[in-house]
Amino acid sequence: MSEQRFGEWVAVIKHGHVAELALDRPKAMNAVSTEMGRRIAEATAALAADPGVRVVVLTSTHERAFCVGADLKERNSFTDADLGRQRPHARAAYTGVLELPVPAIAAVHGFALGGGFELALSCDVIVADRTAVVGLPEVSVGVIPGGGGTQLLPRRVGAARAAELIFSARRVPAEEARDLGLVDQLVPEGQDRTEALALAHRMAANSPVGLRAAKRALRLGHGLDLRAGLEVEDAAWRSVAFSADRAEGVAAFNEKRTPNWPAE
Repeated sequence: MSEQRFGEWVAVIKHGHVAELALDRPKAMNAVSTEMGRRIAEATAALAADPGVRVVVLTSTHERAFCVGADLKERNSFTDADLGRQRPHARAAYTGVLELPVPAIAAVHGFALGGGFELALSCDVIVADRTAVVGLPEVSVGVIPGGGGTQLLPRRVGAARAAELIFSARRVPAEEARDLGLVDQLVPEGQDRTEALALAHRMAANSPVGLRAAKRALRLGHGLDLRAGLEVEDAAWRSVAFSADRAEGVAAFNEKRTPNWPAE
């Protein structure tokens, strides 16, 4: 296991082929300041460029919160010009998570609100423990979900449900969040990181070429008409069909053994 810091508040911890991206600003409940946003973007860029990473797990070191969203204390001191200058850094943080080329899992406990929930929504799977409280309350402070929430939430729960949640700005407790599809797995209190890492290791045992191609097909094909989506899938299939991973996977299946993926 190895650790690399990106500034003071973001860490990447390698667990073999699983990388943990840890939000580590406990004094501010992981509120995303300009500096923290910049560091999240740097960390995700490094992870995206690392061929040894097969799955990323987004975690929090704070006991009571995953991330409470934008740093409103910092923003309270901003001029309009300051806010405009910050916007590219904020977008880069959320886009960095969203555009990871490998599967990404969010491990959520406590508060995941506003930009914090948008970071989770940018992942492919959300594992939450029973303390989790999620929501997009931005309209209650005069803005809108600007980290992808207006686009990602409808893709999860449908347009009408997303509208109700965004317009009401309400906070949703863990069990209701699971029932509504806001989170994917509900686990016992304190087990979100453990269960998310276990799921990541199960994913990472599969073909690294296959994982990347499957994610690409899922992301690029979503929202297209069926014919166009199938073309995206076909292109992804062709990118793996003649690969060394495909040859090894078929051979391992027939020989009843664990695959030894070429990337290893």
